[in-house]
Amino acid sequence: MAAADTPLLILNAPLVANRLGYPDLSGLDLLELYAFVHPARFCVPTPRGLAETLGLEEPAADSVVPAFLQKAAGALIAVCESENWPEREGAWSALQNLVKLRWPWAQVLAPHIARPERAEKWLFSRLPEWEEATERPAPKQIELSSEAVLARLDQLTGEGAEKREGQQMYSRDAAQVFAPRDKRDNPHLMLAQAGTGIGKTLGYLAPASLWSDASGGTVWVSTYTKNLQRQLRQESRRAWPAERQDGSRPVVVRKGRENYLCLLNLEDALQGGFAGKPAILAQLVARWVAYSQDGDMIGGDLPGWLGTLFRKRGIAALTDQRGECVYAGCPHYRKCFIEHAARSSAQADLVIANHALVMVNAARGRDHAQRPTRIVFDEGHHVFDAADSTFAAALTGQEAIELRRWIIGPERKNHGRRRGLAARLADVASYDDAGGQAVEAAVHAAEALPSDGWLQRLNENEPSGPVEALLAAVRATTYARDESGGQEAGYGIETEAASLPGELIQAAGEAEAALAAIRAPLIKLATRLEAVLEDAPDWLDAQGRARIDGARYSLSWRIDTLAAWEALLERLGGPADPEFVDWLAVDRSDAREFDIGIHRHWLDPMKPFAKVVLEPSHGVMLTSATLTDRSETGADWQSAVERSGAAHLKLEPKTTAAESPFDYATRAEVLIVTDIKKGDLPSLAGAYARLIEASDGGLLGLFTAIRRMRAVHGRIADRLARGGLPLYAQHVDPIDTGTLVDIFRDDPRASLLGTDALRDGVDVPGHSLRCVVMEQVPWPRPDILHKARRLAGGGSAYDDKIIRARLAQAFGRLIRSKEDAGHFIVLSPAFPSRLLSAFPEGTPVIRLTLEEALQRVAAGVSSIGNAVDMPIGEEPA
Repeated sequence: MAAADTPLLILNAPLVANRLGYPDLSGLDLLELYAFVHPARFCVPTPRGLAETLGLEEPAADSVVPAFLQKAAGALIAVCESENWPEREGAWSALQNLVKLRWPWAQVLAPHIARPERAEKWLFSRLPEWEEATERPAPKQIELSSEAVLARLDQLTGEGAEKREGQQMYSRDAAQVFAPRDKRDNPHLMLAQAGTGIGKTLGYLAPASLWSDASGGTVWVSTYTKNLQRQLRQESRRAWPAERQDGSRPVVVRKGRENYLCLLNLEDALQGGFAGKPAILAQLVARWVAYSQDGDMIGGDLPGWLGTLFRKRGIAALTDQRGECVYAGCPHYRKCFIEHAARSSAQADLVIANHALVMVNAARGRDHAQRPTRIVFDEGHHVFDAADSTFAAALTGQEAIELRRWIIGPERKNHGRRRGLAARLADVASYDDAGGQAVEAAVHAAEALPSDGWLQRLNENEPSGPVEALLAAVRATTYARDESGGQEAGYGIETEAASLPGELIQAAGEAEAALAAIRAPLIKLATRLEAVLEDAPDWLDAQGRARIDGARYSLSWRIDTLAAWEALLERLGGPADPEFVDWLAVDRSDAREFDIGIHRHWLDPMKPFAKVVLEPSHGVMLTSATLTDRSETGADWQSAVERSGAAHLKLEPKTTAAESPFDYATRAEVLIVTDIKKGDLPSLAGAYARLIEASDGGLLGLFTAIRRMRAVHGRIADRLARGGLPLYAQHVDPIDTGTLVDIFRDDPRASLLGTDALRDGVDVPGHSLRCVVMEQVPWPRPDILHKARRLAGGGSAYDDKIIRARLAQAFGRLIRSKEDAGHFIVLSPAFPSRLLSAFPEGTPVIRLTLEEALQRVAAGVSSIGNAVDMPIGEEPA
């Protein structure tokens, strides 16, 4: 009743509404006000976080939060009246637009934001333009001495810092990848394992910065998680200034296109492309753009919670999700954040990227001269997974319809700025007859691809065109072979692409011919564009050349995709290719189908990785705290070498290992709870609730299935909240994962439930994380791809390596500094002893009942040092 009495002063309306079960909750959300007043400034979206950011006294209890929200609102409004408001520029103009959109805060703010004496500049005229720069010369060939590397390491760690022998050894070894290459296509390859606490980031930044300074070259550091990218950006400030004397940046963060704001999309949204609440979001994003460091919307300085305040996919709609960029044909091309990043990285000393971008850039980067040659893959244990995703092929309905839209453009009632080939290359087509004919042929051939409503037509058994007919046959075959008996109706189903029915093979042949008919004119068009550039007409200026060059890049990407699809279809019905794993799949979520298709993955994705990434490089380092398999006989380097791609280049990689300096024997304890039966959901939920109460919060719960996590959260969240123990969960709370971790880190009494995304890459040192609980042993999902790799990799031994790696990564969340201590708990009566080697040597491992575990957790750190004295079924690690 209170929630319905609007306007209500609230903090994070979607989260409050989710907790109340009141989906239409609206009012005066303080987070929206904060995003307007302080765009591009970080704030944890809780009363505690807001108080810390605004310099106010933290509310001592839930009962005083309402009064605090009034005080916080007053503080934010007072900023708008201050002469020292750093983000004043553009605020008055934005507010006028928000008044028209009936933003709840607009009328409140109107009396407090004075009209400027001079008219404010239009947003797009205020953004800086990138400038062309001369190509950076090839780096000098130099050797780094151990003395120089250690001197640079001392400089980065700071005067008076503790000299760590493990870090020094690691840094000296890392320097070897920067030595001149001895043989063509044969890079220096280093596999470096560094336990938590070694300080590996500064360990490799020391030789990297030294080499870059002396050689004039660029080092790429690649991560798997955005959290590590943020950490790297901070750590790099020790080695490089924020700006050089000429204003350029020596350190640049590069991400995929879909992470950056598209200015053309934003302009469309501001000019009527968005309506209702998304239109308000667009105005707040426009406020952010003017103050953003680099336009990164995913993990950058845009508050992660901003998009979730507006429910719909507004943030995604403002990025280039579909590769639809028109490059130099865009009126904002000279101010484009993506182009800024690309040009800045060409002149940078350090480029911080992610595994997928490095691989895609190596495979089909626009500028071969900018491809990285000295690469450090941090979180190196994820390189295999990233390569598996990058070099896979998937002919699905969603992928095919995106290709159709890219070629044909808007059809019938579809609106938006999406333009097809004919519109993007109209001037070229009018100048070059052969090019124009190729565009027409491609557009005509693309009509064979699925169009809007394809899923509905397949449900009604009325496919349109050869590709939809193929997808219908894939769907029918997959359901016919489904052996789940409908038990797993909420999940996707799949079947091997073997012994297929004749109807499917015939449909595959017709679809292959249709795809070839699309690829042929695209190849011809690419050839004609190249000819136009070589013999350029008088009217083709530099911007026109850049647009055609961008179109060539986009064309080559689509041509390669079509070729991969054709190769996939060609094998159906014939003998299997031993290098690939092919299967059919129907993807579902909560029993609703959302995609259908044929998938192909490399059995060993490190083969294309070795060819595309390693071979052209001069030095590559893979580093992680969990690079090797911790088998019962000790560290197994063979598995790390196999997953590095070295074997495919006949390389013998160098290896180095630095053990963690932490005293796990007295600071951590592994508890294996033996009396929670598998599948007993009430007992599982009760165990989580009691463990959270025993630890007084600070618990990270890891699940192998979203459905179980949701069920556990639903059973215990209210009970814990009444006790002052907030519980958050992925896939339940309408908050992005990064913000959930920020909230968890900021509140020592909060607990967080999640899935694989929280198993590694989460860095929460200190008292906020003192207990990690896994619901069960993280067995691999026995899908078709896993079964093929398991067969090739040694059967159950292959599974054990995966499980030990997952356990080691999860355990790594617990102890992040020398002062950290806590319990790692697995709620599994059937925990095989052969997996215990996943934990650091010396860590006490105890099998016990839940009641006994609760006593140890409640006793806290003081009980850990006495683990071996406890008469509770100890088992040596």
